Amino acid sequence: MLLRAVALGVLLGGCSFDLGSWSASDDAKPQQSAAKPTDDTGARSVSDAQGHTTRGQVLARSGKTGEALIEFDKALALDPYNAPALYGRGLLYQGEKQHRKAIEDFTRASGLTPQRVEPLLGRAASYLALDRAKEAAADLDEAVEADPNSAQAWSARGLAYERLGDKARAAASYGRAVALSPRDEAARNGLARTGS
Repeated sequence: MLLRAVALGVLLGGCSFDLGSWSASDDAKPQQSAAKPTDDTGARSVSDAQGHTTRGQVLARSGKTGEALIEFDKALALDPYNAPALYGRGLLYQGEKQHRKAIEDFTRASGLTPQRVEPLLGRAASYLALDRAKEAAADLDEAVEADPNSAQAWSARGLAYERLGDKARAAASYGRAVALSPRDEAARNGLARTGS
């Protein structure tokens, strides 16, 4: 049980609002451009949604999760294709152990930004919290394909495969994480547990 808590803490702790450089102003919403209105009202709604997302991120970093959730909800009411707002709200749900809601938001965010690792890591962490290691492993396979230099994705992949009983894949994943980030204690401990 302790191992599980520590491993999830590493995964969930890594999925923070500082993970990567994803912000409301990122142009990481490829499908939004097709759905974005061309009139001034629609453009203003998208701009307002980005403002709510930015405020939500700031509030979440400050520990004001209730207020942050309200801002993310406002952003999504104005722009349902706002991947950073979906991701941020997913993190808040995850922090409240509302993993099914988190998975829904991470799934939508991932669909809008298929090359981003963050929603895949977030969803995998929630899957692991719900003892759904097979789904987590599938997400993490996709994550390391999208970003082969993500030590966090490789370490989480090791944990998922370790839970599935696949020591060879777990060890290989942990080994890759250690190669990318030699100080990654979770990956080093996982590597020791899986026999390499």
